[in-house]
Amino acid sequence: MTDIPLVDLTVHHAPRDVRDRIALGFTKVLRFCADTFFAKRYGHRAIVLETVAAVPGMVGATINHLTCLRRMCDDKGWIRTLMEEAENERMHLMTFIEVAKPTLFERLVILAVQWVFYLAFFTLYLVSARTAHRIVGYFEEEAVISYTLYLKEIDEGRSANVPAPAVARHYWKLADSATLRDVVLAVRADEAHHRDVNHGFADELSGNAPTIKASPYPEHAEDIRLAA
Repeated sequence: MTDIPLVDLTVHHAPRDVRDRIALGFTKVLRFCADTFFAKRYGHRAIVLETVAAVPGMVGATINHLTCLRRMCDDKGWIRTLMEEAENERMHLMTFIEVAKPTLFERLVILAVQWVFYLAFFTLYLVSARTAHRIVGYFEEEAVISYTLYLKEIDEGRSANVPAPAVARHYWKLADSATLRDVVLAVRADEAHHRDVNHGFADELSGNAPTIKASPYPEHAEDIRLAA
């Protein structure tokens, strides 16, 4: 069984300039929309938001890959890190699909939001990769908060602590007796890691010392292939 890393719930990147404040403001607007639309339906919220959360890593990996090809330079590990982030977020989606079945309306929302967000984020990354990573960092700060609230709902009995789906037990190497609470703890740890990595990338692009941390889990490539 994989040990779930401890999560620092107090981490917040204080905006340093206009771009950071724009990134934070944009994130707060999206948080308001999510709270209004989903309220405390955290399982359904996770399904929709994880389809969006898997976009930035793929966009960043694609653009960095093409940039390195053009410039014939090394990527310093960014491409693999961003690809792993995208795959990890996809596995979050695969897990919560088993927990909360998406409605037809939610599937339609996903189709619309994903295309709009992909095109918008792709454009933003071309214009300002630093701002793009900062936005993701703030997204993940909010994700940590959301999953912490989800844990509270489970602990206080308002959300059923159902057995962990098989896909989650396999991916995170959880015990056969694992429950939804164990899954949410693992997902929250992932989101905290993505938070730190993306704020670190943004800091590096701005010329500040990066704060990138090592992956909290081993390589999951084979697990993802088997669980998909």
